[in-house]
Amino acid sequence: MDKIRFRLAHADDAEKLLDVYAPYVENTNISFEYEVPTEEEFRQRIEKISAKFPYIVALVNGEIVGYAYASTFRTKAAYDRSLETTIYIKKNFHRHGIGRKLYKILEDLLKLQNITNLYASITYPNLKSMKFHEKLGYVKIAHFNRCGYKRGAWLDMIFLEKIINKHVLPAKEIIYMANLPQEKIDSVFSKYNEA
Repeated sequence: MDKIRFRLAHADDAEKLLDVYAPYVENTNISFEYEVPTEEEFRQRIEKISAKFPYIVALVNGEIVGYAYASTFRTKAAYDRSLETTIYIKKNFHRHGIGRKLYKILEDLLKLQNITNLYASITYPNLKSMKFHEKLGYVKIAHFNRCGYKRGAWLDMIFLEKIINKHVLPAKEIIYMANLPQEKIDSVFSKYNEA
């Protein structure tokens, strides 16, 4: 495979990110959405998330082949240092280490932001996703029975958790992406971008 590069997502990536995401909505139960969002809806999602937290894309030969981001886990203020992670990779690019690197970059940036807990919600059963998260240190903490309905089936969902920072008192202030020094962001990406 050619060199894999990573960078922060831009709102203008919406169309290419939808190319990655749409098959998961249309052909699987991995996403609980029924309809593929419009390009404008997806653009707004990227802007909203990346205003606070990392939204990262993976590129092979300049083509976006996957992405990962962290977003609000719950809206009440006490949850602010806990985020939900999301990752999607084009089918032909699975098993090349792209997902692992996307998550490593995500975690490195979130550590700098003083985030402590990460949560992944996964349709169950999805052994591939479970094993991927477990290899990265996530632990199953909850199982919700038949909480979703899609494509004529009732679906379970599980939560996995990973602690990435110490829980200190008082809690450290969150540093949102706009306030994270550019040299720190660049330093994280330089560890994972192939020369």
